[in-house]
Amino acid sequence: MATTALPSTVDADVARVTEALGMITPRWNVRVLLALRAQPLRYTELTDKLPWLRGGQLHPRLRALGDAGLVGRTEHSVHHVTYHLTGRGTTLLPVLPVIAAWAEEFLEKPAGPVSTVQNVEDSLILLTRRHAAPILWVLRTREEASARYLADIVMPGGYWTNIYPPLRQLVDDGLVDTAGTGLPYRLTASGHGLGRVFGTLSAWAAGRSLTHASRHPVWGTPDTNTRTEPGTWVSRQSRLPAPPLSPVLEAGTSRSPRQVPDLFSHAAPARPAVVPVGGARR
Repeated sequence: MATTALPSTVDADVARVTEALGMITPRWNVRVLLALRAQPLRYTELTDKLPWLRGGQLHPRLRALGDAGLVGRTEHSVHHVTYHLTGRGTTLLPVLPVIAAWAEEFLEKPAGPVSTVQNVEDSLILLTRRHAAPILWVLRTREEASARYLADIVMPGGYWTNIYPPLRQLVDDGLVDTAGTGLPYRLTASGHGLGRVFGTLSAWAAGRSLTHASRHPVWGTPDTNTRTEPGTWVSRQSRLPAPPLSPVLEAGTSRSPRQVPDLFSHAAPARPAVVPVGGARR
């Protein structure tokens, strides 16, 4: 059933991407996936890697990720149960550096160090705002549009002024801009920069190779000079020193810290203060 007035194929694409974002955005879900990237772990081993998740907080996340088809559970015996990434969960991991690369380039610069996984989490919060995906889709397609037009497409059948709260939020987030009241809305540089993020999420959600991201009909780009293979780390204006090699790299690989950052951190650092200059907001 269509949720917008976009063409059926586009509506389905937006819905798949929105669903994918909904799977991984809830707090700590990304960290749970990264904790399982090397090998299956028992519950107690997972809590050792995620020490801030206590008092039964981990179980709901494992259950939700299991319902989403990203994490599996294997009962070896009554007292031996392990959790592991499914094939779907494993293919999702190369999407995370793409999101982090967008954050490095476009999010507000923090006053202090911020981990790569925090960059991913901050970006996901922006992208899962209510009606954010279809609004960004329409503006990418049309370059600019009035609030009334956006309402007719994004929330057909509803009272059209309901479009203003999500639009104001996207403006506050730095993804959308307008020259003034009653004037059309358009994507900012940060909004246009989401091309590779949405293209990659669309490819993953449709079960395609991530190399299809650059050929997405809305978010694709013919500029192959800036395209990287899925899973390759794109570093732009790094805010942190080069991290040490992750101890959970696959056997037989010899990648440098610059190419494969340690997305997962055993610590949950406090959110740093943000310098109020430029970039999409955290």
